[in-house]
Amino acid sequence: MSPSRPKPIRLFIVDDHEVVRVGLRTVLHNRQGITVVGEAGSKAAAVQAVKRLKPDIVLMDVRLPDGSGVEAARDIFAGHPATRVIFLTSYMNGDSARAAMLAGAQGYVVKNIDSDQLIRSILGVSNGQSMFDPVLTQQALGRNVGSGQVRSEREPSLAPQEERVLALMAEGLTNKEIAVSMQLSDKTVKNYVANMFQKLQISRRAQAAAYFVKRQV
Repeated sequence: MSPSRPKPIRLFIVDDHEVVRVGLRTVLHNRQGITVVGEAGSKAAAVQAVKRLKPDIVLMDVRLPDGSGVEAARDIFAGHPATRVIFLTSYMNGDSARAAMLAGAQGYVVKNIDSDQLIRSILGVSNGQSMFDPVLTQQALGRNVGSGQVRSEREPSLAPQEERVLALMAEGLTNKEIAVSMQLSDKTVKNYVANMFQKLQISRRAQAAAYFVKRQV
């Protein structure tokens, strides 16, 4: 009996420029198990289409003619929490990346990356990773850090190592990369992540990144 093939990654593209949508579809369709199931040029059309098609991942621009991509992401997550969102944009702004994190997006990459990098980002998000542009991530996380705000007594208490894991996770590092950075074993990092997720009552890395960013405000 031959092994079953992995399920394709069902991708939906959102960009207000048709030439961009056509280019992305040409580059991504049937590559590395990715299947482009549809596209839209506006926030309203995207939200409606996602409701109907239920893609695994939405690849979306930040700026849309009838609203922001961040607003669209919130609407998508409200109806389809399992759907993941990657922002692909030329809008190089830390505040925008921060808003994407807080909305629950799993990725934020810029349009000057090459096709192989984009495919790796899609595959990474499909595997549960957060894929944020490193420069924009630093801008997003650097804003308001050290403001001196006192934490709420109700906020979950994380151990120092868990705090470090959370910060590195918010930067988009994988468990293996965190292990290398902290000079720990992969198993130890996995244990820290599991404990942290339990304390924060979350289940996805993007939620951890959003929690970290929100705490800096």
